Amino acid sequence: MARMFQPLSLFLGLRYVRARQHRYFVSFITWVSLLGVALGVAALIVVLSVMNGFGNELRTRLLSLGAHARIVAAPGADLAALRTRMRALPHVAGAALYLEIDALALHGPDMYPVVLRGIEPRDEGEVIRLAPLITEGSLASLGPDEDQVVIGSELAVQLGVAPGDRLTLLLPVADAGGTPAPRLREFVVAGTFTAGITDHDSTLVFANLERLRQLLPDAAPGLQLRYDDALAAPAATAAVRAAAGPGNVVHDWTEDHASYFRALTIEKTMMAVMLLLIVAVAAFNIVAMLVMVVNEKRTDIAILRTQGMPPGAIMRTFMLQGLVIGWLGVLAGVALGAVLAANVSRIVPVLERWFGFHLFDADTYTIGAIPSQLRAMDVALIAGAALLLTLLATLYPARRAAAVPPAEALRYE
Repeated sequence: MARMFQPLSLFLGLRYVRARQHRYFVSFITWVSLLGVALGVAALIVVLSVMNGFGNELRTRLLSLGAHARIVAAPGADLAALRTRMRALPHVAGAALYLEIDALALHGPDMYPVVLRGIEPRDEGEVIRLAPLITEGSLASLGPDEDQVVIGSELAVQLGVAPGDRLTLLLPVADAGGTPAPRLREFVVAGTFTAGITDHDSTLVFANLERLRQLLPDAAPGLQLRYDDALAAPAATAAVRAAAGPGNVVHDWTEDHASYFRALTIEKTMMAVMLLLIVAVAAFNIVAMLVMVVNEKRTDIAILRTQGMPPGAIMRTFMLQGLVIGWLGVLAGVALGAVLAANVSRIVPVLERWFGFHLFDADTYTIGAIPSQLRAMDVALIAGAALLLTLLATLYPARRAAAVPPAEALRYE
């Protein structure tokens, strides 16, 4: 008997969706529910795509002058052999020596803490890509016998220096007894770079690795690595640790910049939860609409029950009606959100021209346009969550319809 009524419940559910004899208020709530689901899903897709774009932009800029992984070598380690061993690993695209120390930059009355990093200019591009970021001067000036440095553009502005000016660095040096004996050394600014990240542009100072080893013979250089896929750093780092051997400490970029991306993840999660409330409100509208439809169709329900239609078939009828409305909204929202997310960079300039404002002023922000990265997994999760909410919204009205007593509903008919 139940199987016989399954096609009928399907037909009735679709028929009730298309029925035109509903009261105006019921039809209005139906359209509001559909529109609410569509706008909520579209907003979620657009916002998460924009946040993905910002995360990708931040990661690209952080890694523009930072290695995907770095190895702090054990005392007395053979760096040449270690470098050869690292280059032979499957996911390692490049390996280069580096030396990094904290120092103070002085120019006139100004003094700023900086990170002095020694690199091999001939290996530039194998791990870090500094040359494309040079805005003034040249990287070729960092010779092994030259006291020259390339500094960040923000640091140059803070110190008031330009290429060709002299800059004094206070280097941390210890005497034979281990007592700190800082040494002042004068360098010539060979160039400036702009990476678009304040942590880089206001603190990094590059010098020739061999020259720094001459000035700081006690400083121990390390090894920096670049992977063929930055996102696979944790897995690749596990293989690097195993190949590096005991005593060599390995860190990857996900550990060095964990606070940045943890904050982005938390923000993205909270934004998704808040925007999902829009879909939840639309789902409550579906509940209200179905309850009114059930009250309107009490007589129809009673007649169907007296003809032998089981409560389960009644439930499926009204669940189907709600699901059709909710799922049409989800499909419309996915289509609208995907189109908007894929064209954010084109839509925002048009809105800025129409309303005369700028979201990201080029004089204030290093990111001049809104980036967007549409991910299929995000779209699938959003659509799945919205479909689940609309399914849950149909349960109470459908159960209420199945519980309508036929005798009471037909008493005054």
